[in-house]
Amino acid sequence: MIARHAFRAVVPLQHVTRHYATQPPLAGGTRIPTWVRYPVYGLGGAFSLFLIADSLGLVTGREGLEPDLAKLRSIANGEYKPSKKTFTGGEQGWVDLKLESVEEVNHNTKKFRFALPEENDVSGLDVASALLTKYKGPEMEKPVIRPYTPISDEDEKGHIDFIIKRYPNGPMSEHLHSMEPPQRLDFKGPIPKYPYTANAHSHICLIAGGTGITPMYQLCRAIFSNPADTTKVTLVFGNVSEEDILLKHEFEELENTYPRRFKAFYMLDKPNQKEWPAQSTGYISKELLKTVLPEPKEEGVKVFVCGPPGMYKAISGGKKSPKDQGELEGILKELGYSKEQVYKF
Repeated sequence: MIARHAFRAVVPLQHVTRHYATQPPLAGGTRIPTWVRYPVYGLGGAFSLFLIADSLGLVTGREGLEPDLAKLRSIANGEYKPSKKTFTGGEQGWVDLKLESVEEVNHNTKKFRFALPEENDVSGLDVASALLTKYKGPEMEKPVIRPYTPISDEDEKGHIDFIIKRYPNGPMSEHLHSMEPPQRLDFKGPIPKYPYTANAHSHICLIAGGTGITPMYQLCRAIFSNPADTTKVTLVFGNVSEEDILLKHEFEELENTYPRRFKAFYMLDKPNQKEWPAQSTGYISKELLKTVLPEPKEEGVKVFVCGPPGMYKAISGGKKSPKDQGELEGILKELGYSKEQVYKF
């Protein structure tokens, strides 16, 4: 039906204007020759169909230049089904998803892929946002609920991915690490965090520890997948050892692809390799941040912090509640950053 309307909009003009055999040709020979007319009509039809496809979200090229021809054919055949958002928030409630696959990342971290209800579904998350998970064991009085940020693209269809570290005596992480396909888990969301807008800041700084890297990666994906976004990014990532550096390959790719816009600095408490630089050993310090971060007086600077409680206390101070950022404390305050310049995930 959509395709039929698209082609009706570009019906050749001689079908609209009635001509009679007794009418003389228009003065000046203004009739458009056939060899010019039909290519022009063809271009108009293609452009109209492209505009419809773009409005329906069927343009797959990031710059809006490459329509998905397979989807256009499905529209013409009446077979197209628009993507549905799995998580819509509000009064939706919990959605149970099937565990599709589990992949070992390191000694205490796994990558989990959960299937969305239908192959064409998307998660429905925005940047930056997270999902809640819920689990109640047979001997638990109350269910345990924990938030996690996916690492898969927001427009990825059919599944959603997480990397989750197992913590000793952590009921949710231990349950997740014990799961096997096709077991199911309850999810709810999205839980909105920081509403990122392209070019809202000229330079963002990401200070992360451990699995606190996942919302930072979500931000990076949004920035560097958008050709119109020119934001610079500096990442400072603290871990225990080199094998604990999650998503390092992905960040190295960003650094190689955007060397002028993305810089990453890694700090390790206990490096395994003797050749690991001495200046990159230990905790994230005031001296390091003063060296690698932009000056707080620079315009358009925004700092994001995410990690374990001890890191929050040292870097920025903790949050009072999920909706209350609390006062800015710690190293960032000492360096002169303002409360408005810092966001705590």
